[in-house]
Amino acid sequence: MGALRSGHRRLCGVGKGLSRPCFAGSVWSSSGCRTGGTGCSGCRGAAWPCPCCRRSSPSSACPRRCPASCSGSRAARRRSPAQRLRDELRPLLGESWSEELERDVPHAWQRHGDLVLLSQDSFRAAAWERLGSALWDTVASALGARRVARRGRVMPDGMRTPRVTLLLGQHGWVEHVDNGIRYTFDVTKCMFSPGNITEKLRVASLPCSGEVVVDLYAGIGYFTLPFLVHAGAAFVHACEWNSHAVEALHRTLLLNGVRDRCHIHAGDSRQLQLQDVADRVNLGLIPSSEQGWPAACRVLKKDTGGVLHIHHNVETAPALLAERGSAEAASPAGEAQHPAEDGGEEMLGARLRPQWQQWAEGTATRIQGLLAELHGRPWRTSVLHIEAVKSYAPHVHHLVLDLECRPVLPL
Repeated sequence: MGALRSGHRRLCGVGKGLSRPCFAGSVWSSSGCRTGGTGCSGCRGAAWPCPCCRRSSPSSACPRRCPASCSGSRAARRRSPAQRLRDELRPLLGESWSEELERDVPHAWQRHGDLVLLSQDSFRAAAWERLGSALWDTVASALGARRVARRGRVMPDGMRTPRVTLLLGQHGWVEHVDNGIRYTFDVTKCMFSPGNITEKLRVASLPCSGEVVVDLYAGIGYFTLPFLVHAGAAFVHACEWNSHAVEALHRTLLLNGVRDRCHIHAGDSRQLQLQDVADRVNLGLIPSSEQGWPAACRVLKKDTGGVLHIHHNVETAPALLAERGSAEAASPAGEAQHPAEDGGEEMLGARLRPQWQQWAEGTATRIQGLLAELHGRPWRTSVLHIEAVKSYAPHVHHLVLDLECRPVLPL
């Protein structure tokens, strides 16, 4: 057998009597590993596929003679991914392992195909940095991934560009399936918002057959695709000023076979030259889509009008939170509210509805004024629905107003 790798000596401290290959790229000793396990490095209960022989399930026949733990013991299979990650990382640090470093190991992450996206506070201690690429190889192996990236803070550039560092792999392009729609994007350039799933499902159920829709803030196609794939829109004009999102949207439209029913308008939607084309306009920008209201009014069909879907973060009086535990604050039976994202406060139900209604009616009045000024004749606006998407704080809620806008016909 060839000479031992230096990494093996560091991890196991065993310099002789070693006979079997280890999927950590070193060797495994039948007499045990001095780090406390039954094998070196990752030899204790791997995730499938096995990083050693790449089998997809336990088997008695392993071409590389994996250790017994690789054959799928019950204990190994019962471990959570987070625990498996810790078990694989401990041997890398040996005696340097500490409770402080363990707190630096993430308990959760986002997965996009073979790419794992870690939170920004993961593996920040200097001890992790000294491990170099060995750390990310181990993380990928433990989590059954081929690529690893880490999030940073969103850039304040008006485009919500993510600060994402690719730690293992050659590129950041991933594919994500959501409600039967395939999205593709570069995680280092674009964001995907899973928290808007309730609104994407609602958009997918809207009766848009034969309609022309304008999506003023398309991004990678969060709402553009549901309008086309599920809601039956005849055509969508998608506006987006982030060039990386434009590329992702183009690829996503092709993936889903609807490229011929969508025109991408690259640039600032406030400067959009379209007018008198839309039956429906989506204004999916938060904390406020107010800057897009004039453009939305221009693109609505002037003779028949249409529906605006206006997104906004609405603040409610903090004093109402004190009533959360009272019977008055409880939602009436059968009036379900969407839960907040990431385990935050639940919607407070009917007690907050008056403030939401006040915002909706104020918005309706302002849109009515914009339309009347634009066309030189009266319009009427009607609040059809107020949808609570999620909460960002105890008294800040992401709402969507469905506003019907129609010209007043002469008698």
